[in-house]
Amino acid sequence: MEQDLKLIKDCLQNNRASQKQLYQQYAETMLGVCYRYTKSMADAEDVLQEGFIRVFKNLHQYRQEGELGAWIRRIMVTTALNFLKRNAKYQQDLAFEKADLHPVTDENPEILLDTKELASLIQQLPTGYQTIFNLHAVEGFTHVEIGAMLGITDGTSRSQYARARALMISWIKKYYSDNKLQTYAKP
Repeated sequence: MEQDLKLIKDCLQNNRASQKQLYQQYAETMLGVCYRYTKSMADAEDVLQEGFIRVFKNLHQYRQEGELGAWIRRIMVTTALNFLKRNAKYQQDLAFEKADLHPVTDENPEILLDTKELASLIQQLPTGYQTIFNLHAVEGFTHVEIGAMLGITDGTSRSQYARARALMISWIKKYYSDNKLQTYAKP
């Protein structure tokens, strides 16, 4: 924590070496965060760069409440959501339909996927499902928070999450019955 505070202080004084160090310390992890929301590495890299511009522009607002990495992660998630909203190829997929909640099967497969396999499955979800799945299951936001971020109701967030989860469960079952990872048809 003390090292982060010194690094922040040096960055705020426009010390380029410290800015580079901060970027290098968090870039790899944050690229993974950005990639979870986009469908390509090129888009994830664009979000990462835009996110770090926002980090450096707003570094003076860091209140030292919690870890610096968590503060940067939140900026990256917000930047990714904004990217999805303004990018034409994602806009149609982000049109959330209002729907009643429907139950997800209570079958919880006791299957272990490695991180790469799970990330691959999440990447194959339709963008709307993928976004809400990441925000809730990975980032830990509540459906109320997700609704506020995306301009939807918490019920819509819950429904989209339930559908994403059901789709993931069906893919995982198929994966284990086929015993190989493949690209699954989107609904």
